[in-house]
Formats: sequence, C-alpha cells, structure tokens
Amino acid sequence: MQKKMNFFEKYLSIWVALCILAGVFVGRFFPAVPETLSKFEYAHVSLPIAVLIWLMIYPMMLKIDFTTIKKVKREPKGLVITLIVNWLIKPFSMYIISYFFLKIAFANFLPASVAEEYIAGAVLLGAAPCTAMVFVWSYLTDGDPVYTLVQVAVNDIVIFFAFAPIVSFLLKIGNVSVPFDTLFFSVVIYVLLPLLAAILTRKQVIKSKGMNYLNKILIPKLSKISTIGLLLTLIILFSFQGEVIMRNYLHIALISVPLITQTFLIFAIGYLWSYFWKVPHSIASPAALIGASNFFELSVAVAISLFGLSSGAVLATVVGVLVEVPVMLSLVSISNATRAVFQKHKIELKPQEVED
Repeated sequence: MQKKMNFFEKYLSIWVALCILAGVFVGRFFPAVPETLSKFEYAHVSLPIAVLIWLMIYPMMLKIDFTTIKKVKREPKGLVITLIVNWLIKPFSMYIISYFFLKIAFANFLPASVAEEYIAGAVLLGAAPCTAMVFVWSYLTDGDPVYTLVQVAVNDIVIFFAFAPIVSFLLKIGNVSVPFDTLFFSVVIYVLLPLLAAILTRKQVIKSKGMNYLNKILIPKLSKISTIGLLLTLIILFSFQGEVIMRNYLHIALISVPLITQTFLIFAIGYLWSYFWKVPHSIASPAALIGASNFFELSVAVAISLFGLSSGAVLATVVGVLVEVPVMLSLVSISNATRAVFQKHKIELKPQEVED
C-alpha cells in the first residue's frame, strides 16, 4: 500500500504561495492591518505572531514521548549521526553555503546589507533541525516510528541549550549583532514553554483518557488548528513583506538556491554516513531527513523577535517553508529508491532489536 501525505502537507508549497499573494494583497491595499498588528509587541516579540506560532508548535510537541529515549540502546549509531550532523555540521555549512551564494555569487543582484539579513535568516534555519514534519518524512520512508520519536525528543532538548549560542556565534561572524538575551528569551517562549505545556498535557490526558485518545483524537484535532496557525502567520508576515517582494521578487529565487543546496548536502552526509556505518534503513532515513529539513516555526519566530516583521531575515525563513516540501519529497523518493541498497549491504535490525 502506497503511503501518502495528508492534503495539507502534500500541497504545503501551494498554500504558502497563496499566503504570499494574500499577504501582499493585504499589505498593499489594507496597510492599516499590519500597522495595527505591529503595535502589539512586548520585548521585541510580536504578540499576535507569538500566539499563532504557539498554535503551530504546541500540537507538534504533544507527539513527543520522552520515555522513548531509553530505547536508543537499540541502535545508538543513528542518534550519534543525528546529533553530529544537526549540531556540529549543519549550522556551519548553512552559514558557509549561504555566504557564498548571497554575498559572492549573487553579489551583483543583492545589496550587501540585504544579503546579510538573508544570511541571518538562513543561519536561523540551519540551527533548527526539524521536529514536526520529520514524522511525515519518516512515515513515507518506512522509518522506525519509535526511533524517530527518540531523535526528535533528543533534538528538542539540545535545541534549548545549543540554538542560542550557535546562532549568536555565527551571526557575529557575519557582523550581525543581536542581543543574546532576546535570542534566549525567544527560545524559552517558543521551545521550552510549549514543550513543558505539552509534557504536562500528555501526562494528564494519558492518565484521564488514555494513550489512544491522545494519539487518535486530541493530536489530530489540534493539528488542524496548527494548520490554521501556520497559514495565518504567513499571511501576516507577507502583509509586512509586501512592498519588499513587489520590488525584489527575484530575491525569493536567489534565497532558495543556498537553502536547497544545503538540504541536499546535509541529507547526503547523514544518509551516506549511515550506509557506511551500517545503520538500518529504517533508522538511517529519518536520521538523514531530520537534519535536511528545518524547524521553520522556531526560525520564523526568532527572526521576527530579532529583526522585525518586515526584515530580510524573516523573508529568508519563510522561503525555507516555501521550498521545503518539494525538496524533501525528492529526498523521500531517493531514500525509498535506495532502500534495496541497504538490504543488499545486509543493514537491518536484528530480530531481538525489533522488539520494543
């Protein structure tokens, strides 16, 4: 039976494109809307955007079961690959690749100050490995669902400690000064608090109504709200970005080049490493895909807090959303087409390791 994405996930890039058009339309013909929304701000955090991003992040956090971490002993290599690729390679390769394209290769098309903002947005994407859509990519490649949960759970813990220092370090290299307290405050708001809320919710719901209710009823219902939150966030973002896009529509294409290049590179590193290290395909595929895709909800939120709704950094993070699905689907196809190579290499879980 062929596995499929749901309707929204399959056409995410189309919804993003429609939100771009809707947002530009609102910003161009109803400028009072973004002007009014911009007034609701606290400590450089847009309150309307904060609420909408919580609606996106919280349902995803509910899926994470930290009790699965103990099962990492089944195949520790997969987690080692995930952590090294996501935190010691990906953020730095993103900076190098985006700097090369946006500051050197495309220097004739982008003013230096604009290029720096786009690089900052790319860095925010590179320092935030995927924690939501990776469940979809893992499902489509027959990834081990329990181990995927392990990888996501550990990544969420690492994000809280590593995201702010890595982003601060890379932005300083690029001569972009950002207040570390604002960066850390953003991580607390968009990672720690929704994660704690989700943990408490899971505990209470499982205790009162059971695991089946949580997974089959509550999470699917909240996921629909998450979808609405994403679409409304994009419309608001592009209502602020409207004039910039109308003047510089070529920039979206230019930003997408380093983002796509980085995605294929990170997947190749994780996937080939898994192959040569004889990691089972059911673990190798999500291990490679979790680094290739991005936690764009966090990236967008932090970009807004640091640089403002109308900044180039925010535009770069949203372009990441635009290109993510078609690029990741191509990597899913590569993973599925090469599964037999892992099997020929006799890379598979031992019978006793299949058991939970």
